[in-house]
Amino acid sequence: MSAFTLTRQLPADATARALRADVVNGLTAEPKWLPPKWFYDARGSELFEEITQLPEYYPTRAERAILAAEAGAIAAVTGARVLVELGSGSSEKTRLLIEALRAGGTLTGYVPVDVSESALEQAGRALIADYPGLAVHALIADFQAGLTLPPADGPRLVAFLGGTIGNLLPSERAEFLRRVHDALAPGDALLLGTDLVKDERTLVAAYDDAAGVTAAFNKNVLAVLDRELGADLDPDAFEHVARWDAKHEWIEMRLRATAAFTAKIPALDLKVEFARGEEIRTEISAKFRESGVRDELLAAGLEQRHWWTDAEHRFALSLAVRP
Repeated sequence: MSAFTLTRQLPADATARALRADVVNGLTAEPKWLPPKWFYDARGSELFEEITQLPEYYPTRAERAILAAEAGAIAAVTGARVLVELGSGSSEKTRLLIEALRAGGTLTGYVPVDVSESALEQAGRALIADYPGLAVHALIADFQAGLTLPPADGPRLVAFLGGTIGNLLPSERAEFLRRVHDALAPGDALLLGTDLVKDERTLVAAYDDAAGVTAAFNKNVLAVLDRELGADLDPDAFEHVARWDAKHEWIEMRLRATAAFTAKIPALDLKVEFARGEEIRTEISAKFRESGVRDELLAAGLEQRHWWTDAEHRFALSLAVRP
């Protein structure tokens, strides 16, 4: 019998408190910054879905191609009884893994982890309707703040897809991977999606599309601040910037003020001065090489066992195990 349960591991006001802290810390810093998680309100999620369909944005298609080709091998190697997905969102790509694990006769449960209760409810109930007998235990949690997984009756496979790990700074990645290691039992596995280093033109185009969808997505963070904190940050007062940082091997997305002005954020009793041309860094998206991924996993106590790429070597999935 299919079952859906939901557990809250975050206080009800955790998201609001985190937004306030990030805005105070980020917009009073020099240079200014905001974390990319605040893109994803309902409108931001819609815009990101549009981005994944753009001709310039290859990561989603490339990762899906790897999963379509290798899901059976992943299921066979891991024998996972429980699939855990971090930052699950709609859980769309995860269906390939669910189907492969069910075909292998091992999967009994799926644990999506996300900060959005509504996204978890919608995706979880759709999955139990489509996969009779699958138990879905959704967790409202911030995987960067800590990870406590429910007990499992066999090996677990934790999936962190979409190249989302690239949004973390190196020190944050190290801490995140240590947390994942600590949440796993010996023999459990991590399936990690990473976008790969490639030519600058392809990379920049993926974050600065001709249709301007990514620009609207970037500016949506301002709409979130305006709605949630009463700010007066006009999206039209900023322009979208995407650039490749060759030293760090990451893409940066920024919002650049087109004129000098003072922004007011009443909920925080905060005024923020912007000079003309001043930028807010809203996202980094690190790109990886196989040796670097292997070394970062090893530093966290995880042993890389498999490395799969798409046919054009644009994106990779790593399978690592806690020994």
